[in-house]
Amino acid sequence: MTLPALQNTGVFYRRILSQFPQDISLAFAYGSGVFKQHGTSQGQMEKNMLDFVFAVDDPVTWHTMNLLQNRKHYSILKLVGPTKISSIQNDHGASVYYNTLVPVDGRIIKYGVISTDSLIDDLMHWKTMYVAGRLHKPVKMLVQSENGKLRAALISNLKSAVTASFLMLPESFTEEDLFLQIAGLSYAGDFRMVIGEDKSKVVNIVRDNIQHFRILYSNILRDCSQVVYKPAQGKLEVDKSPEGQFIQLMALPRTLQQRITKLVDPPGKNRDVEEILLQVAQDPDCGAVVQQGISSIVKSSSITQGIKGIATAGLWKSVSYSSKKLMKMWKGWRRKPSVSQLS
Repeated sequence: MTLPALQNTGVFYRRILSQFPQDISLAFAYGSGVFKQHGTSQGQMEKNMLDFVFAVDDPVTWHTMNLLQNRKHYSILKLVGPTKISSIQNDHGASVYYNTLVPVDGRIIKYGVISTDSLIDDLMHWKTMYVAGRLHKPVKMLVQSENGKLRAALISNLKSAVTASFLMLPESFTEEDLFLQIAGLSYAGDFRMVIGEDKSKVVNIVRDNIQHFRILYSNILRDCSQVVYKPAQGKLEVDKSPEGQFIQLMALPRTLQQRITKLVDPPGKNRDVEEILLQVAQDPDCGAVVQQGISSIVKSSSITQGIKGIATAGLWKSVSYSSKKLMKMWKGWRRKPSVSQLS
């Protein structure tokens, strides 16, 4: 099974990618500059910043080449050199190094660099859910290498998003309910949702992109033995028995299982993970426990990556970027009544 990517490698994106070192195992574009969101006009969308993530096999070599080609993209950290930049990338926050507010071909872009190994780790185990969470939602896949481990990890990440969402939803629900739950996973616990992000963000992402979500998840839902999927009606029914929930809990990524264990198991008891998850599966608040576990992962990585972002962007760009986010949040507040009327 291959990842159902939204392929659009038109001239516009190829021109942008051509300005970076080409040793990239995965590149994708995401966000409100790429996909239309509810309440945003085409004109506004074309003014929004374009967001990219580049996965690279060798960050030191890639940053060495990028510093030669695009030195102005970097903050004062360019002075410490590619080895230290790669160390900052890998060892702090969510293992991503962002350059932001970069002018390229008449657009403003932000791009994050992550090592291929760190990306695979996040996709498989939800260590930070930082890039894994972005890949729960539709993206424009621009480069995808033949790396078998990476391809398998991309699929595993989508399956994990479905499984975690099943645990937090009732027995019967709609496709839109599922996609709203999936889209919201990576915002649970994110400190930026308190200050800096439009509160209607998740609804805005899903409402105008239902078809894109279907492309991403339809094969997984059809193949999943835990759910009855009725695509013609847009409805689903999931197994909410303790046995069904235990199977789902056992299929969750390792880091999330560990967070759930920490939440439920009193200090000093040291029971094994399977025993604890069996207890959670029988708990009426099972979904809430899963939600808390996800929030604890996202909260930690969003704060540490946010702090790191101030250094990698530089103070002026950080202030400028934050002010734009606050403006979007304010506009979201003003739009809120019209969004709720659509519910």
